[in-house]
Amino acid sequence: MSALNVLAVVSEIFPLIKTGGLADVAGALPVALAAEGVSVRTLVPGYPPVLRALEGGVVVATEHMFGGEARIVAAKAAGLELFVIDAPHLYAREGDPYRAPDGSDWGDNAFRFAALSRVALLLAQGLVDGYRPDVVHAHDWQAGLAPAYLYYAGGMTPSVMTLHNLAFQGQYPAYLLGALGLPGDSYTVNGVEYYGAIGYLKAGLQFADRITTVSPTYAAEIRTLAGGMGLDGLLRARADVLSGIINGIDTTVWDPANDSYLPSDRAANKAALQERLGLRPDPGSLLFGVVSRFSVQKGVDLILAALPALISAGAQLALLGSGDASLEAALRAAAGPDIGVQIGYDESLAHLIQGGCDALLVPSRFEPCGLTQLCAMRYGALPVVAHVGGLCDTVIDANEMALAEGIGTGFHFSPVTSEMLAATILRVDAVWRQPEIWRQLQRNAMQTDVSWRRPAARYAALYRELANGSYGGSNGTMGTGELAVRSAPS
Repeated sequence: MSALNVLAVVSEIFPLIKTGGLADVAGALPVALAAEGVSVRTLVPGYPPVLRALEGGVVVATEHMFGGEARIVAAKAAGLELFVIDAPHLYAREGDPYRAPDGSDWGDNAFRFAALSRVALLLAQGLVDGYRPDVVHAHDWQAGLAPAYLYYAGGMTPSVMTLHNLAFQGQYPAYLLGALGLPGDSYTVNGVEYYGAIGYLKAGLQFADRITTVSPTYAAEIRTLAGGMGLDGLLRARADVLSGIINGIDTTVWDPANDSYLPSDRAANKAALQERLGLRPDPGSLLFGVVSRFSVQKGVDLILAALPALISAGAQLALLGSGDASLEAALRAAAGPDIGVQIGYDESLAHLIQGGCDALLVPSRFEPCGLTQLCAMRYGALPVVAHVGGLCDTVIDANEMALAEGIGTGFHFSPVTSEMLAATILRVDAVWRQPEIWRQLQRNAMQTDVSWRRPAARYAALYRELANGSYGGSNGTMGTGELAVRSAPS
């Protein structure tokens, strides 16, 4: 089996820069793909924390890019092989990579992320001597123009577009078409035009040779009017190249047997979690956890509405996250001896919640895949999930038949309402009061393979299908030697 060179194009990558699960996927998948004979270099913007993390970077090309000079740096960081776009006029901003301190989007995001896609095209065309990828793999709207640029440049390199959340699409004014380097005839319904604007995600879905999303059920949901968010028609039209590949998690980062954030076993972890969030110390109380963005999509409002049922059952709740200001305020107001809340993100507390709670609430109204429920299963916390998207693909409901067969790994609820969540909380409490059954469910969950092993094999097969198809054989020429330095004219 010959080695493949894949260029991943993504706007964030763990552990260098992270706002959500996209970064976790971008950081873990290349490592898993190495075992499949796939060599991944990841192209990322040169945000300050990314540049600070680089180990021995080499400038391999320079380009004039949307108003300033961009240096393309080849480097390693945290075991990852990277191309980094060092363009201070676009990326030299601390904090959130997408938003200004006042919470609004950066005004030049159209160019910041067009640059990411434009450099992907240049790398595919041989910008760096000795390197040309077999496949370009673009992630989410921030990289959505990459397949379009490749198409309008002649389409010599096949592309994959992975959408992690259809709710975020990247739409910018039509008058930017020329400034973005897109041809005039691209602004059509069969091009980059999307409801009178330039659609970055739409462009990727239109022109990628293959489309993936992060679970089979979500792949079906987004082809419906209810779940397609305006793109269902296009996704139905391209259903023959659309597939769902469930995410995994990095099982070295999320390893309950070797987790430095955990004090000891589950009983000690639970006590530590209760103490850290000011909860009543009670090992016998059923302790629910939440690690989430606080938003309506994530169903945090449903949790608030279901609190009376949770408290009436004698249960407790530990929450970590941030997001909608009104939800943050409501959660702070609800805090007490049985409800602990920390606003923000804290990696150590996220691990402690997974290792110390008995069950994890994930009541999302829609969820492409979700990662917290995978972490929960690995740590022996039973996920309580809405029956949507990747949540129902990854968790086996402990219904009566599943309990009889001993195969459940968590709990589903549907429809996604506060009343049904409250009813399911009471169902979870009833099972919690049967320790032998609960322990069997924990064993089932912890024995589930939530690693990247199977997903990586599917991605590798997809890449090989593209590289060996109408585009001919492998054209990747970069081995393990030094990258040649090339300075391109402006």
